[in-house]
Amino acid sequence: MSSQTLFERIINQELPCYKVSEGENWFAFLDIYPRREGHTLIVPKRGVRNLFELDDKETADLFIGMKKVQEILSKHFQTEDFTICIHDGKLAGQEVPHVHVHVIPRTDGDGGLTLMSMWPLGAPMNGEPNHKSLSELSSHLLEA
Repeated sequence: MSSQTLFERIINQELPCYKVSEGENWFAFLDIYPRREGHTLIVPKRGVRNLFELDDKETADLFIGMKKVQEILSKHFQTEDFTICIHDGKLAGQEVPHVHVHVIPRTDGDGGLTLMSMWPLGAPMNGEPNHKSLSELSSHLLEA
């Protein structure tokens, strides 16, 4: 059994894919289970599980690839609106242990929801923020 990730096998042309674009350190292809037409994945060519494992150049290139894919999809779908999502780790919903960016073009009536739909039981967006809790967390994070 191969120790390569599914995405490495796609990049290495061991598995078929529907390529959208490619750069030095990234590769973009259509998701085979799209949330809507045009749903594209951008992956670093080096197979790592989490974003923090990428070096600065790989990270920058990944986001340059994301912008390039947005330009391509924007022209085709005639939209400037996108849902961009990264599930960074298993607990975050990452299903393939290889960093990947979802770029999903958004148009009126496409059936997509907002980030808030991922946490339907979260605090309402129109309530009073808990400034004390936010301040305490910010202080701890600044010390980390």
